[in-house]
Amino acid sequence: MKRFIQFNDETIDSFLFMQLTDLAKTLTKNPEVEIEYSPYSYVDKQANKLYVSHFWNHRPAADKWNGYKSDVFLRSLGSWPHTDESAIKGFVQEIQQSPVASFAKQVVVLAEDMRLEEICKQERPGTKKAFSARRRMYLQHFKAQLNANLVKSLFADALFNFHYMALNAESPLQPPAMSEPIHAAMPFIQKSLFAFYDARSTADVVKISRSLVEVLEEVLERDMLNQYFHLPEMDSQEESAGDTYNDLRRKDPLVNDDTLEEEQTGQEEVIEEEFQTWHRETSDLGNSFLQFDLEQGSKADLAGEGAREGEAGDQALAMVQGSARQTQRNDFSDLPADKEQKEAKSSGQPIFGKENRFAVPVFKKAGAPDLEAVGKYKTQKASIASLQKKLKNMIEKTLEHKKIQPRSDLHRGRLNKKLLRFFTEEQPRLFYKKQEPSPEIDAVFTLLVDCSASMEDKMDQTKIGIVLFHEALKSVKVPHEVIGFWEDTNEASADRQPNYFHVVIDYASSLRPASGPEILQLTPEEDNRDGFAIRIAKERIIKRSEKQKFLLIFSDGEPAAYGYDRNGIIDTHEAVIEARKLGIEVINLFLADGEIAESEKETVQNIYGKYSIFVNDVNDLPQVIFPLLKKLLYKSV
Repeated sequence: MKRFIQFNDETIDSFLFMQLTDLAKTLTKNPEVEIEYSPYSYVDKQANKLYVSHFWNHRPAADKWNGYKSDVFLRSLGSWPHTDESAIKGFVQEIQQSPVASFAKQVVVLAEDMRLEEICKQERPGTKKAFSARRRMYLQHFKAQLNANLVKSLFADALFNFHYMALNAESPLQPPAMSEPIHAAMPFIQKSLFAFYDARSTADVVKISRSLVEVLEEVLERDMLNQYFHLPEMDSQEESAGDTYNDLRRKDPLVNDDTLEEEQTGQEEVIEEEFQTWHRETSDLGNSFLQFDLEQGSKADLAGEGAREGEAGDQALAMVQGSARQTQRNDFSDLPADKEQKEAKSSGQPIFGKENRFAVPVFKKAGAPDLEAVGKYKTQKASIASLQKKLKNMIEKTLEHKKIQPRSDLHRGRLNKKLLRFFTEEQPRLFYKKQEPSPEIDAVFTLLVDCSASMEDKMDQTKIGIVLFHEALKSVKVPHEVIGFWEDTNEASADRQPNYFHVVIDYASSLRPASGPEILQLTPEEDNRDGFAIRIAKERIIKRSEKQKFLLIFSDGEPAAYGYDRNGIIDTHEAVIEARKLGIEVINLFLADGEIAESEKETVQNIYGKYSIFVNDVNDLPQVIFPLLKKLLYKSV
């Protein structure tokens, strides 16, 4: 039994995530709102994001659900419409130099959340259950933190823990023993805390907090060490909206700071020398353009009045208009089939999901198989011949059974020539029906094969399963295609992620007798962006006219690609839902080489739901595909 140490085994519950997202969009009445996981819960209205806290993880299912719901309620019904951001921004600017700035920020969030909670419960009484569970879990947490901070003599943290407990306790609490200055100021502190109950706006909360902080600056020796709540810096995004010209100017001094002694007369000797800017290191395009680092030199007088008038040709980048026509210099029409690729452009628009804005599909056609590949394919085809023939015979018998035979003695249909029974019987059956042609399988299949690097030890056995898939469907004349997909890690960047689609079997060639050896061209490559691949396959199969459309995905793990590790599961699940809404049946075959961990099963089921088939041993893949194809083909007859 193989076991691996996983240091970051956190998986996202896609169903929970989508429920929270829908809830936030509904309550804020803003379809652009997005949910993000964060250590703390807060709102970023400029980015249309609502953050829910990791604090609720690793709890019973009911507590976890109520905790996340309370975050969404508090931010969408409370912070979004009722928090005065200008008052918060002004308070943050005031306490930036305060010795207890962290305490001040967190006490404002605590008091504001308490005010907003009452607004939420008043506007939506159905939220009371979630807020009750939230308060219970927070009280347990702050009680434990209070004891720990008292032992460590972290009195600022302990005082904040006491603040939460005092504001949310059902009965009066006695303050714990802390330092003498805190004990002396406790009557004023408690009076300020109780004043928070009367706050009717964010400005009231800020006013009370300001007076409380002024006293705490005198009695606390140091600021809080821990952070329990987060107050976002609302002015940070405005300040970093863009770089000005002064920001782009050089700030660091030159190695030498001297000036040329002689002034230029215009009659100096000029040596024409070609300046080569090409270099092996710059052969690939980067994000910089005409960028040079000058570390040493002398100042000239050209910076003064010696500047010349600019010309249109000086522009490094210019807007150019023109018309497109076919070039005569490069002709790729005669390239071999295995070198021919078709690449689409990345528009930066979320056409295939917001996580795939910069994903670029690159289609690669299968090359002509050589004699060795043909011989190897015949061997693999022979190994599954019995299963393929068995499946073909069962489907043919089913089709024959469904063939409508000529029937007589019916109540309706074509009138029979023998009409004597009309006079001799009470309920005569005088009609018949002609024989109708045998029905055909009205279905189409697409098989997506994960060609990520993790398939290295499974690809050979996977190909045998794909051979059965191809030969079985070909024998019953069902069109299909087989596509391997992967993302190029070396070429992937923040604004471009090439995703390759190796079409080894397409719809047009799937029923040809000689088709099949191309399957052996599938090889393990690099990363896998499953959500993008499913959407691309969906666009191809939806154009087919067949009634039943099936999309099968062979994979051996969760999605992993450039910038895709955080929301890849969510994006893939959304892609599956989109395909199913169009009537495409999406089924996943999870390939393993041993025991499948419960966390892996849960992750796959979060993506595909009950349409997940787990294959513990990839050698058993043909035996798994056989009953699956049988069931799907019967459904299409």
